[in-house]
Amino acid sequence: MTSLSEEEANYVRMSFLLTGVSPRAARVLFDREFHPSRLDSSLKKAYNKLKELKNKHVINESQWKLLFTSFPDVPDSKTFDVTLMILLLRNLTKISSPLCGYDRLPSANDTTTGADLARIKHYRNYMAHLKDANLDTVVFNANWNDITNAIARLGGQQMKQECDQLKSKL
Repeated sequence: MTSLSEEEANYVRMSFLLTGVSPRAARVLFDREFHPSRLDSSLKKAYNKLKELKNKHVINESQWKLLFTSFPDVPDSKTFDVTLMILLLRNLTKISSPLCGYDRLPSANDTTTGADLARIKHYRNYMAHLKDANLDTVVFNANWNDITNAIARLGGQQMKQECDQLKSKL
C-alpha cells in the first residue's frame, strides 16, 4: 500500500475538517438561534418566507421535506446539512451578512458570525471544485487557520482543540 503524499494528506485533512467539524460548529450556532424545542414552531412561523425561497428554487424538495416533516415527526437540526443551516441562518435571523456577501470569501479582518458562515461555505465549495485531491501545503495552512478560527468562534474552544488534533493526524 502506498502512503499519501503531503498534498493528498492535506486534502484529506481539509475534507474531514469541512465535512466533520465545521457542520457541527454551524449547528451550535443554529441551535442557539433556533432552539431544538422551538425549531418546529420557528419554521412554521416562517412558512411564507420559506415557501417563497422554495418557489425561487433556493430551497429544494428534499430540504423542504426536512423542514416540514410528516406527522408525528418534527424537524431536527441533526438532519440538516451545513448548506441548509446556513440558508436558514442567513434568511431567518438577524445575523448580518459579511461586507462582501455570502458568496465570496470575507476578508481576514471580518470575524463576524455572518463572515464565519460565509468562510465555511466558501471553503466547502472550493474543495468540491478542486480538479484533483491535492492541496498545496502553503494554501492548506492558510486555509486551515482561517477555517479553524471561524470554527472556534462559532462552536467554541473545544472544537478548536479538535481542529488542532485533526491537523496532525494521518
